[in-house]
Amino acid sequence: MSSHPRPTRIVLHQGSRTLEIEFDDDSNFMLPCEYLRVYSPSAEVRGHGPGQEVLQTGKETVNITQVEAVGAYAVKLHFDDGHNTGLYSWETLYELGTHQDRLWQAYLGDLTKAGYERKQDA
Repeated sequence: MSSHPRPTRIVLHQGSRTLEIEFDDDSNFMLPCEYLRVYSPSAEVRGHGPGQEVLQTGKETVNITQVEAVGAYAVKLHFDDGHNTGLYSWETLYELGTHQDRLWQAYLGDLTKAGYERKQDA
């Protein structure tokens, strides 16, 4: 049995473009679709090793069209920009929720360094 928290409820809120996830340790995260998309665990985003990450831009209005269960350990998120290659394990989703503020600020910093300006009204 895994010592990592497991989801007890996953709800897609397409109107607000968020994925709500409750875990069995009573933690609850509201993860924006843009955040989940830019931190996709796919090779397309993460690369195949350290330093190969690909900065994702223009994802301010991305939405999730489908949440597909993958066994008893992950979900595959289908985004409306065609991306669907990342498997989000329970551990990955928990880490994204737990470290959301820090990771989001790091992403915004990376966008600034790259000279990309996010659309604020997204």
